[in-house]
Amino acid sequence: MGRPVNRPALLARPGPWLGAALLVLALLVLVLALLACERPLEVERLEPLVLEVWPHDPDAFTQGLVWDDGRFLESTGRYGRSDLREVDARSGEVLRRRALATNEFGEGLALVDERLIQLTYREGVAHVYDRVTFEPIGRFGYDGEGWGLCFDGSWLWMSDGSDRLSRRDPATFALSGSVQVTRDGRAMPRLNELACVGEHIYANVWTTAEVVRIRKRDGRVDAVIDAGALVPDDPRVRLDPDAVLNGIAFDPVAERFFLTGKLWDVMYVVRFEPGGG
Repeated sequence: MGRPVNRPALLARPGPWLGAALLVLALLVLVLALLACERPLEVERLEPLVLEVWPHDPDAFTQGLVWDDGRFLESTGRYGRSDLREVDARSGEVLRRRALATNEFGEGLALVDERLIQLTYREGVAHVYDRVTFEPIGRFGYDGEGWGLCFDGSWLWMSDGSDRLSRRDPATFALSGSVQVTRDGRAMPRLNELACVGEHIYANVWTTAEVVRIRKRDGRVDAVIDAGALVPDDPRVRLDPDAVLNGIAFDPVAERFFLTGKLWDVMYVVRFEPGGG
């Protein structure tokens, strides 16, 4: 009988404690990663540097504002007084208008190629017009309230007065997703009129003189613009709680913004610069 063959000892099977330890470790890594993602974002403080001041119709209850190659396209609100209008930028003269039905309250406005899309407040209807003629060419329905609207070249972004922005298909207006907007880790409600600029959305905050800059990818506010110094010293504005900052548009060629308000008689041409606060 030959000598026994020496075989290497088999490795011991891991005990159940090892699997549990690995699971705990994986969970710990996941929690740390989530905490890292949610670390408070440093919010930049900006102020509007006024470049020019142009006239604005003091009877316009501004709800949506779009810059279109030397003119403004504007949506105004209030029942019985809402309309879509073309405005000469420098003079503030209303060149033409199309009135909404008396039971409709005009809201946000966006330019999508050769179409204008205008929201209504609680009527659940978005009107579609030809950009050149202002003739109605369609309409979309939606649930909830309509406040602000802007187009980023791919998607429409819409506010409803809450802390959420919805993303919609520009061809069908179908909802494709939404993002919650947060500032310093807390929900940021009362988002109103919008302007899409690159990877950001600028939003008026209703009843305040603030504009927030929102990252589209995660909804986090990374800058706040204090426009309090622009509020007109006008009795109509001071005494009317609805006469607040509302109306923001962007000129991508000159890289400047336009700011106005409901019932304001001025349109500010501005750039946003670091503030002292």
